[in-house]
Amino acid sequence: MFGLGKLLYIVILTINGIAVLSEDRFLNRIGWGSSLNNGNTNAANQYQQFNTGFDNNDGTSVKTKIVNLIGAIRTLLRIPLIAVNIAVIAYEIVFG
Repeated sequence: MFGLGKLLYIVILTINGIAVLSEDRFLNRIGWGSSLNNGNTNAANQYQQFNTGFDNNDGTSVKTKIVNLIGAIRTLLRIPLIAVNIAVIAYEIVFG
Protein backbone atom coordinates (compact mmCIF):
# COMPACT_ATOMS: atom_id res chain seq x y z
CA MET A 1 0.00 0.00 0.00
CA PHE A 2 1.23 3.47 -0.85
CA GLY A 3 1.02 6.14 1.81
CA LEU A 4 2.64 9.31 2.99
CA GLY A 5 5.40 7.37 4.74
CA LYS A 6 6.48 5.74 1.49
CA LEU A 7 6.33 9.11 -0.28
CA LEU A 8 8.57 10.56 2.44
CA TYR A 9 11.05 7.71 1.91
CA ILE A 10 11.05 8.35 -1.85
CA VAL A 11 11.76 12.06 -1.33
CA ILE A 12 14.55 11.36 1.18
CA LEU A 13 16.16 8.74 -1.07
CA THR A 14 15.97 11.06 -4.10
CA ILE A 15 17.58 13.94 -2.20
CA ASN A 16 20.23 11.54 -0.86
CA GLY A 17 20.93 10.38 -4.41
CA ILE A 18 21.37 13.94 -5.63
CA ALA A 19 23.53 14.85 -2.62
CA VAL A 20 26.03 12.04 -3.20
CA LEU A 21 26.57 12.67 -6.92
CA SER A 22 30.27 13.13 -7.50
CA GLU A 23 30.98 16.21 -9.59
CA ASP A 24 34.35 14.92 -10.80
CA ARG A 25 33.29 11.37 -11.58
CA PHE A 26 29.79 11.85 -12.92
CA LEU A 27 28.53 15.39 -13.41
CA ASN A 28 31.53 16.74 -15.36
CA ARG A 29 31.53 13.71 -17.66
CA ILE A 30 27.99 14.39 -18.81
CA GLY A 31 28.60 18.14 -18.96
CA TRP A 32 26.58 19.04 -15.87
CA GLY A 33 29.39 20.13 -13.55
CA SER A 34 29.29 23.57 -12.00
CA SER A 35 32.69 24.37 -13.51
CA LEU A 36 31.23 23.69 -16.96
CA ASN A 37 28.23 25.90 -16.34
CA ASN A 38 27.95 27.29 -19.90
CA GLY A 39 31.28 29.08 -19.59
CA ASN A 40 30.10 31.27 -16.69
CA THR A 41 33.11 31.03 -14.43
CA ASN A 42 33.10 34.66 -13.41
CA ALA A 43 31.50 35.48 -10.05
CA ALA A 44 29.35 38.30 -11.46
CA ASN A 45 27.70 35.94 -13.94
CA GLN A 46 27.02 33.38 -11.22
CA TYR A 47 25.58 36.09 -8.99
CA GLN A 48 23.35 37.21 -11.86
CA GLN A 49 22.13 33.63 -12.35
CA PHE A 50 21.46 33.34 -8.62
CA ASN A 51 19.35 36.49 -8.58
CA THR A 52 17.25 35.58 -11.61
CA GLY A 53 15.35 32.82 -9.85
CA PHE A 54 13.35 30.43 -11.98
CA ASP A 55 11.89 32.73 -14.61
CA ASN A 56 13.29 31.81 -18.01
CA ASN A 57 13.09 35.32 -19.50
CA ASP A 58 16.80 35.96 -19.03
CA GLY A 59 17.95 33.20 -21.35
CA THR A 60 19.23 30.71 -18.77
CA SER A 61 18.58 27.16 -19.85
CA VAL A 62 16.82 24.43 -17.93
CA LYS A 63 20.13 22.56 -17.79
CA THR A 64 21.78 25.51 -16.02
CA LYS A 65 18.95 25.66 -13.52
CA ILE A 66 19.21 21.91 -12.82
CA VAL A 67 22.99 22.21 -12.33
CA ASN A 68 22.40 25.09 -9.89
CA LEU A 69 19.71 23.05 -8.08
CA ILE A 70 22.07 20.07 -7.74
CA GLY A 71 24.78 22.36 -6.37
CA ALA A 72 22.36 23.93 -3.90
CA ILE A 73 21.15 20.55 -2.68
CA ARG A 74 24.73 19.34 -2.25
CA THR A 75 25.66 22.49 -0.35
CA LEU A 76 22.64 23.41 1.74
CA LEU A 77 21.12 20.03 2.59
CA ARG A 78 24.26 18.16 3.57
CA ILE A 79 23.93 18.65 7.36
CA PRO A 80 20.10 18.40 7.53
CA LEU A 81 20.26 15.17 5.51
CA ILE A 82 22.57 13.62 8.07
CA ALA A 83 20.07 14.38 10.82
CA VAL A 84 17.09 13.17 8.77
CA ASN A 85 18.89 9.95 7.81
CA ILE A 86 19.78 9.26 11.45
CA ALA A 87 16.15 9.84 12.46
CA VAL A 88 14.85 7.53 9.71
CA ILE A 89 17.36 4.80 10.62
CA ALA A 90 16.47 5.07 14.30
CA TYR A 91 12.76 4.91 13.46
CA GLU A 92 13.28 1.82 11.31
CA ILE A 93 15.34 0.11 14.00
CA VAL A 94 12.81 0.82 16.75
CA PHE A 95 9.55 0.31 14.85
CA GLY A 96 10.79 -1.96 12.06
